[in-house]
Amino acid sequence: LRRQLRARLIRAHEFNSIISMRFSLPGFVRRFNGLFVATVVLPTAIAAAYFGLFASDVFLSESRFVVRSPDRQTASPLGFLLKGAGFSRAQDDSYSVQDFILSRDALNALNEGDAVSKAFGSPAVDRISRFAGLDPDDSLEALYRYYTGKVKVQTDSTSSIVTLTVRAFTSLDAHKMNKVLLEQSEALVNRLNERGRQDLIRYASNEVKHAEARARDAALALSKYRNTQGIVDPERQATVQMQQIAKLQDELVATTTQLAQLRAFAPQNPQVDSLQNRAKSLETAISHETAKMTGGQRSLAGKASEFQRLALDLEFANKQLASTLASLETARSEAQRQQVYLERISQPSTPDVAQEPRRLRNIAATIVLGLMAWGILSMLMA
Repeated sequence: LRRQLRARLIRAHEFNSIISMRFSLPGFVRRFNGLFVATVVLPTAIAAAYFGLFASDVFLSESRFVVRSPDRQTASPLGFLLKGAGFSRAQDDSYSVQDFILSRDALNALNEGDAVSKAFGSPAVDRISRFAGLDPDDSLEALYRYYTGKVKVQTDSTSSIVTLTVRAFTSLDAHKMNKVLLEQSEALVNRLNERGRQDLIRYASNEVKHAEARARDAALALSKYRNTQGIVDPERQATVQMQQIAKLQDELVATTTQLAQLRAFAPQNPQVDSLQNRAKSLETAISHETAKMTGGQRSLAGKASEFQRLALDLEFANKQLASTLASLETARSEAQRQQVYLERISQPSTPDVAQEPRRLRNIAATIVLGLMAWGILSMLMA
């Protein structure tokens, strides 16, 4: 009896387990189907409705340009090749142009008369893609954030070719915005050139003015020294005095020789006294002229050092003035030619077909992402 009762209990337990599994299985299936609908079916239907019926067409206008500068010194092999053509790449300037295109100044120039805000915020554009559509913020900062999403600038590091891409909801708006941005970029390059010219010429002109002032001061100092000391050129005056001393010494030698002869052959000759007086006067004159040349600070030797210093200052100032004048002429000749060029490789295009949104690809991407989410969530629930 106990064995039969135990067998009946086991069969009853197995029956209850089967019944519970049969009643719980449809709930799992309902959860399974609801998750699939929420993660795959519903997002796909929304994406198909939006991209198929409501999404506005987006037109892309592209242009390409390169920023070059004439004949800059470079050590790279590519730089030497470009140097042979008379131009070199100005990659730093291309980065400046790129930053300007994505700046608020470019947006302000482009948004003259609210052209950008009207083009991007047109009622013809769907509310999701429209500026200030879902978000009511229509401030300048919001427009700038929206603008940076519609304008793209790419620089090829190898060729330094810059590609400017503008997205708009009409073909004419995309073309016009691209054209205005290129014109503003060329104006920026021209302003940089003009600023470089003005700085170069202004610096060279200031150097010429300083050199002229130094040369003028040196000339005035030398003239003042000549007037106060009563000399014109110590070296020339010393040469003249040395010639005079040489003549006096020759006369003294002739006088002493004649005096010696008279003393030897005619001591009582009355010319002996006159010759002695002449010899003494010649010696006095020689001593006086020698003292003028080497007789202390007031002599020509003492005045020559200061005179030479002032003369060297004047010569150096004149040479510096000549060098600055040559630099000014070089700066003017350099300023006559343009330092940086923005060369258009391709003009802004006028698209006749909308390139975006890619409707089928976006719907397919929505399906793939939904299936991935459904699979992950199903495994987590299991």
